Amino acid sequence: MKKLSLQWRLTIITTLFIALICGCLTMFIYQNGIYYMDDLQNTVEGSTDKNSNNLYISIPDDVWDDFADNFSIQVNNNKTDYRNKSLQISSILSLLGGVITYFISGRALKPLSDFSNKIEEVQAQNLSDSRIEENKVKELNQLSVSYNKMLDRLSAAFEVQRQFTANAAHELRTPLALMQVQLDAYNSTEHPNNDASANQTIQMVTEQNERLTKMVKTLLDMSELQTIARDETIDLDALIEEVLVDLEPLAQEKNITLNNQCNEVKLLGSDILIYRLVYNLVENGIKYNRINGSVTVKAFTKDQHIYLTVTDTGNGIPKDLRERVFEPFFRLDKSRSRELGGVGLGLALVHEIVRVHDGTIQVKDNPAGGTIFEVIF
Repeated sequence: MKKLSLQWRLTIITTLFIALICGCLTMFIYQNGIYYMDDLQNTVEGSTDKNSNNLYISIPDDVWDDFADNFSIQVNNNKTDYRNKSLQISSILSLLGGVITYFISGRALKPLSDFSNKIEEVQAQNLSDSRIEENKVKELNQLSVSYNKMLDRLSAAFEVQRQFTANAAHELRTPLALMQVQLDAYNSTEHPNNDASANQTIQMVTEQNERLTKMVKTLLDMSELQTIARDETIDLDALIEEVLVDLEPLAQEKNITLNNQCNEVKLLGSDILIYRLVYNLVENGIKYNRINGSVTVKAFTKDQHIYLTVTDTGNGIPKDLRERVFEPFFRLDKSRSRELGGVGLGLALVHEIVRVHDGTIQVKDNPAGGTIFEVIF
C-alpha cells in the first residue's frame, strides 16, 4: 500500500466504500424482498378464509398439492435469482464507481502531478526557470507559493556560493602569481650552495604552485560561465582542427595519434568555451591513453542535433563511475592524476560548458577499448 500512488489509494478506498454501501443496501433490499416473498408464500399456503383480509385464491382441491409445490419452487427460484442479480448489480456499480473515481481523482490530482514533474526538472542552474504559477485550488496555491519562496532562498544561497568561489579565486590568483614570479626568478639563476634536499623542495613548491594556479583559474572560469556571451557562430570543424594542432606536441610525447573526422558544422555559442570544452576532452584523451594509442574527434549533424564525440583507446571508465567523473575534484586514479598534473576540475568544467549551451554529455564504451565522450547540442 505504501508504494501505491495517491490516485490509486483514493480509487481503492472509494471503491471499497462503494462496495460496502452497495453490499449493505443489497442485503437490506434482499432481506426485505425475501420477507415479502415468504409472506406471500405463507398467505397462499395458509388460511383461505374469504372473510379475512388475507389474499384469497380459489384453487380446486385436486390440484392444490401440485400448485403449492410449484409455487414453493418458484418462490425459491425467485429468491436465488434476486440474490444473484443483486450481487451482480452491486459488483458492477462498485467497479463502475471505482473506474469513475480513478479518472475523477486523476483529473483532480493533475495539478499535483504537474507540480511533481516540475520539481523533477529543478537543478541548481535553472532555479529561475522552475517557478510555478499560482493555482486556483487554495491548498495547491499555497504549496506553489511556498515552493517559489524555497526556490528564491536556494537561488540566493547558490549565488552567494558562486560569488564566494569567484572572490576566493580572485584573491588567491594574486599571491599565487607573485609566488610563481619569485620561483621563476629563483629558478632562472644557479644556486651552487643548494643541496639536493633544497632543490627538491624548490621543485615541489614550484609544481604545487602551478597546480594551484591551474585550479584557481578553472574555478574562476566556472564561476564566470553565466556572464560569457554565447551568441557567436562557430565553425566547429575549424575549431577542432585548431585544438588538435595545439595539442599535437603533447600527443607526440606519448606517440598518440590524433584523428580529425569532422564534417562542416556550425554551432551557436561561445567560441572560448567550446574551445575549452574540446581542448579538455582531447587533453584527457591524450593524458589517460596508452602508449601508441589514438584520440579520434568527430563532429556531425543528425536529426537536427549537433554531435561531438571524442574517442580514446585508454583503459576506459567503469559504468558506476561514469556520472561521477563530472563532479568537481573527482579523480578516477588520484595518484595518476597528480602525476599528470590533474586537479579534478577539467571534466566538471566541460559539463558546465555543455549545460550552459543547452546540451547533454554522456560517457560510453569504445568497442575497441577505451572511452567515448559524446556531446549533443
